[in-house]
Amino acid sequence: MKIGSNWSNLGNNVQKPDSPPNPVVHQKSFGDMLHQQDDKTNQEQLKQLFDKINKQGQHFARSMTVRELRAYKLLVKQFLEETVRRGVVLRDTKGWDRRGRGKRYKLLEEVDAMLLEMAEQLLEHEQGRIQLLDRIGEIRGMLLNVYF
Repeated sequence: MKIGSNWSNLGNNVQKPDSPPNPVVHQKSFGDMLHQQDDKTNQEQLKQLFDKINKQGQHFARSMTVRELRAYKLLVKQFLEETVRRGVVLRDTKGWDRRGRGKRYKLLEEVDAMLLEMAEQLLEHEQGRIQLLDRIGEIRGMLLNVYF
């Protein structure tokens, strides 16, 4: 059986389409969308807490009562705990010391720089009130020392 020479010309008769192939559309996975929505919700919650701190700080400046002080301290504490919890991650790393022995390091890694910047902004804005709280805490400590 003899193979004809016309087999080699089959590839030349194929017509190629003039339009480029359809671009591949990359859709986000469900997990990515869920993570993005969670981040957005967290940012909104922290922004609301930040606004509450500002309002409570104004209330505290107008009427310096113990109740206003407690509410203010609680809000500042909540905000700082949330920013630290969400903005910084503890990472465990292995390395070597000078003598060549293995050593484990615990490193704090910034995850959300914007969140930490927001915490710094709060501390700068509320610095006077926080210093007042510090003085009140010192006076309270002195009173406890005198009493006991």
